[in-house]
Amino acid sequence: MTLENTSLLENLFAAPVCDGWSNNTEGALYHLGNTILFLGYMGGSGAYGCLFIFGLLAPSFLCLTLWGWMTVCGPDVVTWNLLLLLACLVQICHLLYRLRQEGLPSEELAALYQDVYLPLGVPIQVFKEIAGAFDNKVLEMKVGETYAVEGKTPIEKLSFLLSGRINVSLEGQFLHYIHQHQFLDSPEWESLRPNEDGQFQVTLTVEEDCRFVSWRRRRLFSLMSKERYVCRLFAVMLGYDIAEKLYNLNNKLYIKSGVLLDIRLPSLYHVLAPSSQSSEGDPPERADGPSRRESDPDRGRRDETPVGRPWPSDPELPSGEDSTSLVLEDFTDVAGSLTDYGSERDYLR
Repeated sequence: MTLENTSLLENLFAAPVCDGWSNNTEGALYHLGNTILFLGYMGGSGAYGCLFIFGLLAPSFLCLTLWGWMTVCGPDVVTWNLLLLLACLVQICHLLYRLRQEGLPSEELAALYQDVYLPLGVPIQVFKEIAGAFDNKVLEMKVGETYAVEGKTPIEKLSFLLSGRINVSLEGQFLHYIHQHQFLDSPEWESLRPNEDGQFQVTLTVEEDCRFVSWRRRRLFSLMSKERYVCRLFAVMLGYDIAEKLYNLNNKLYIKSGVLLDIRLPSLYHVLAPSSQSSEGDPPERADGPSRRESDPDRGRRDETPVGRPWPSDPELPSGEDSTSLVLEDFTDVAGSLTDYGSERDYLR
């Protein structure tokens, strides 16, 4: 028994000794199969990378199967390579099914997901539910067409601009533009409750050919009521969009001649005094104290917005070196100012 076990272990683990190397090659099928096998393992990660790998492994194992059948004539070689070929084919079918399930019906929706929703970490399946709420349809408008008319168009939907530009005006006065990847009617959406009706207070006119997607209010509210994640997602996107529109309007809001109101706190405003007020180019000293340049060494840092960039210049505004100086005063004649509340804490409430 011991001798039999010893001979079995020697046959399993002892390396066979080569009596001599053969000068014969294994044929073209063997070398072609291994060449494709080598190229197949150069694939990357992800679904498409796996599809590349198994797409090359399958013909490689097919070549090796034919080599085992026609040259080696070994049933074990044929069987193993055939099993590996079948496994690769199953993997390819599975990957194609996954890609079909995760795919989007149009290139525009795929670009929308890549540019807007993917950076927010939105799963593809959630985006497909959102896209299903507008039936995966992309709408378009031509130059000169009107999306909404102030006081006439009912608020029945929420739209998102994919391309083009839209002019927003009130009583013929230009307010701001709506650009790519912005909501067309986010303020109107947030101004109403789900069971309320209302009309647009501004006019939206197409200035460049536009393509957009549009959700019906009831259908989107239904989706948001079922999916809490979708509700929070739209809350973030709408809040950011409205904030962008408010900052765009900030440069259009005036209180008095030469004063630009800061809509974040109505008690804060930016002095837009012309440079002729001072021969030195510095702002004049106030009657109740020294100039702000002397008393405030950190003025340069506060002359910038919270995001770290200076206020944009407007050619229509009076020019002056101190055009971005921040001043805190009480506006007794301005509704909603700090003086109407008594303290900053009450105002912020």
